[in-house]
Amino acid sequence: MTFPLSVLDLSPVASGSSDAQALRNTLDLARLADRLGYARYWLAEHHNIPSVASTAPEIMIAHVAMVTSRIRVGSGGIMLPNHAPLRIAESFRVLEALHPGRIDLGIGRAPGSDSITALALRRSREKLGAYDFPEQLEELISFGLGRFPERHPFASIQAIPKDVPLPPIWILGSTEDGARIAADLGVGFAFAHHINPDLAESATGVYRDNFKASIWMNRPTTIVAASVVCADTTEESERLAASLELAWVRLRTGHPAPLASPEEALAYPYTPLERDLARASRRVYFAGSPTIVKKQLDDLIARTRTDELMITTMVHGHADRLRSYELLAKVFEL
Repeated sequence: MTFPLSVLDLSPVASGSSDAQALRNTLDLARLADRLGYARYWLAEHHNIPSVASTAPEIMIAHVAMVTSRIRVGSGGIMLPNHAPLRIAESFRVLEALHPGRIDLGIGRAPGSDSITALALRRSREKLGAYDFPEQLEELISFGLGRFPERHPFASIQAIPKDVPLPPIWILGSTEDGARIAADLGVGFAFAHHINPDLAESATGVYRDNFKASIWMNRPTTIVAASVVCADTTEESERLAASLELAWVRLRTGHPAPLASPEEALAYPYTPLERDLARASRRVYFAGSPTIVKKQLDDLIARTRTDELMITTMVHGHADRLRSYELLAKVFEL
């Protein structure tokens, strides 16, 4: 039995291209992932980031599911603080009704944006400063199950279509806090190694150690999301990864921009501080030939004891991104 690989797609926007083309590229990659045997295709939610076109995952999920036939499709994830739980329950029940047995509901706690953009999304400074994720999550699950306490103010509200189950829930996280929430609810846990590699082992361990069986899952189940740039040679992978390093630097210095080409990135005049940030970024992604990347990912699987790997690949050229996923599928024998 081969080890399951999945795709996390942010719909990267390349310099010299357009946001609309990035979304069309997502559909193209989804078709390929479906043919190659990837297990899931998840769409991210980010806002006001010039290098990322994935702002409305529920819309993209519907389109990806339409152009594929087998692969599970879901959110990686819906940033719950940006949305009303009832709206999410309705949206994902609609998706489940149209594509039964193929939809996942990945839930995140972060805004997926800067604080001003988050304010524009939530339209309330009070809401922006509140930490009510556990309450929001409980409300979402109650709408999904149709089980509010009798005297709850929302007890008379139904999330329609009511004859469709809420898709399987996954909690996304990059810390042990998310792991504990997922374990307590008895749902899946997806850890973002590409955001916080230092906590990958401890967070997945906390989740497993504290997992409580539920109607959702009877055993702990993890996905670890990893940033990967795979190419036919290590030299080529390092050239392609130059774009990712510059994107990391620009994001962390408050100057986000469309994803630079390798040539643009290699010619970029880094300051000493930016050069240090670029070097630090190498901790959060894996790059190399198929053999080298397979060894790196096998080590990550062993350390985290994860059930599945979810691969995100941010490179400038669409053909290079397709090739990276093709090489991974081949080396993992999907």
